[in-house]
Amino acid sequence: MARVILFNKPFGVLSQFTDQRNPTPRPTLSAFIDVPDVYPAGRLDRDSEGLLVLTDDGKLQARIADPKNKMSKTYLVQVEGAPSDTALDPLRTGVTLKDGPTRPAKLRLIDPPPLWARDPPVRFRKSVPDCWIEITIAEGRNRQVRRMTAHIGFPTLRLVRWQVGPWSLKDIETGAWITAPVSS
Repeated sequence: MARVILFNKPFGVLSQFTDQRNPTPRPTLSAFIDVPDVYPAGRLDRDSEGLLVLTDDGKLQARIADPKNKMSKTYLVQVEGAPSDTALDPLRTGVTLKDGPTRPAKLRLIDPPPLWARDPPVRFRKSVPDCWIEITIAEGRNRQVRRMTAHIGFPTLRLVRWQVGPWSLKDIETGAWITAPVSS
């Protein structure tokens, strides 16, 4: 039976167990997860937070991480500026980034979610508004959500992956993990 771990990755932590290339070690998964033979199914950038799914099943790992499987991923995104719902329409139909067109995203403006405090905190500017968007995509290119919001003129300030397929961060504190049932 496959093992699935849901980890709430803090800001600044690498989505890997070692950091051998950097002369100054950075925080890695090994500081939080001491479970043998599990590996991340996909990546979450160092400057992003939230749900990272780990498993010991290679086929499940590929099903989660490979964009051709179109497993949905939902993000809570704080952006600089105050886009109208209409300003977000290009993301709903897909935008063309340097590496090609994106698939259409599902998104909606949301109230600020009740998240944990980020360390370091997001830079606050009294003269520049910000807002939160819930974005669901079915692919996962490098820094895709950040590039999509920047493309329409609303740079990402904070990005929290909330859900991957059937698994979510509900009730998982930052830096904590739980064992989850395997989804079919």
